Amino acid sequence: MARPKITLKIASSLDGKIALANGQSEWVTGDAAREHGRRLRGSHDAIAIGANTARLDNPQLTTRIAGLSNPARVVFDTRAKLSPHSNLAQTTGDSPVYLIVGQINKQAKALAGLGVNIIETGVGAEGRIDVPRALELLHRQGLKSLLLEGGGTLAASFIKADVIDVIEWYRASIIVGGDGRSSVGGLGLEVMEDSYRFERVSIRDLGIDVHERYERVRG
Repeated sequence: MARPKITLKIASSLDGKIALANGQSEWVTGDAAREHGRRLRGSHDAIAIGANTARLDNPQLTTRIAGLSNPARVVFDTRAKLSPHSNLAQTTGDSPVYLIVGQINKQAKALAGLGVNIIETGVGAEGRIDVPRALELLHRQGLKSLLLEGGGTLAASFIKADVIDVIEWYRASIIVGGDGRSSVGGLGLEVMEDSYRFERVSIRDLGIDVHERYERVRG
């Protein structure tokens, strides 16, 4: 199956949390890590988030760096709940917005009227988006690289589909605790040998934070 190259970007605490229990996440990492992450956006054809991240953060998903082009924006939204008043729906003229839905409904049709590109995939396991099918359809749109930014549920779906090629991990020297929101949701593993293995290929300081790059080990 032809699909985009997938990079998972995580900005977390030392204990792997991306936000407090109440969803507050500004800011986990410092200025240098955030700027590096924005430049990472500009090196990909598209950037993807899940429905909860779109609802809670209402992001624009732009680079915010002069001279650096903005990627296409992708939301994995099984039930097409993205608000027509969201920053993404209101900025379709800046760079393309794709909404990946399980089934087209009235909300999806309204968003299409605002210029949002609707991609219907049906649902896979656990009633969620069929990730491999979605990636195949995005590849047909000419998107060859995808930066996955969140949240934990979507990251878990991609990991379980075994489509993560690279992880770019920005780690802040803070502890959030067990009630914080995890960078990766549940994977349902029962034995350690079934875990998904990655090899660290680089590590460096970025201001007050640490940036690590991992590549998937397959076979």
